[in-house]
Amino acid sequence: MTSAIACRGPSYGIHTIRVDGGDVRAVMNATMEARRLALAGSCPVLIEAMTYRSGHHSTSDDSTRYRASSEIASWRSRDPVARYRAWLVLQGWWDERQEQELRKESRTKVVSALGAASSVAMPTLSQMFTDVYATMPPHLQEQRRETFDFVRRHPGVLPPNIPVE
Repeated sequence: MTSAIACRGPSYGIHTIRVDGGDVRAVMNATMEARRLALAGSCPVLIEAMTYRSGHHSTSDDSTRYRASSEIASWRSRDPVARYRAWLVLQGWWDERQEQELRKESRTKVVSALGAASSVAMPTLSQMFTDVYATMPPHLQEQRRETFDFVRRHPGVLPPNIPVE
C-alpha cells in the first residue's frame, strides 16, 4: 500500500506519523505521540491513518464490480471493530454476555431515535440550497432553478413528505 499523503509532510517540515487506521490501539498511540510532538515543538503533526473502505461508496454503488471478492474478504478479516473486540476479550475486559446486553440496549436506543426522528418535519426542497451561504452564489441559484424545473416536470421523483418550497 502506497501513501500519497504521509510522504508530503516532511517536505513541508511537518512531523508525520503513518499508522494502521484499522488498529484502534495503534491510532490511539499515534495520536498521543502526535499530541506530544505538537505540544513540545508548538508545531503541526500529520497523522495518516491507512484504512480500507469495506462497504460501497453509496447505495447506488456496487463495489463488487471493481473489487475482487477475495480482496473484500481479506480486508474483512482485518475489521477494526472485530480486532479491538478480540483484544478486549483476550484482556478479560469483554465477553459475549456484555456484547449481547450492549447490542440489545443499542438497538432499543436506535429504534427510539428513529421513531423520534420520523416525527420531525422534513426540510423543504429549498433548504437544500439555503442552509450554507448567507447569500446564495450564482451557480447554486442556477442549480436551484434547474431542480425546481425538474421537479415540476417530474413530480413523482420527490418523496411526498418533502415540501416543495
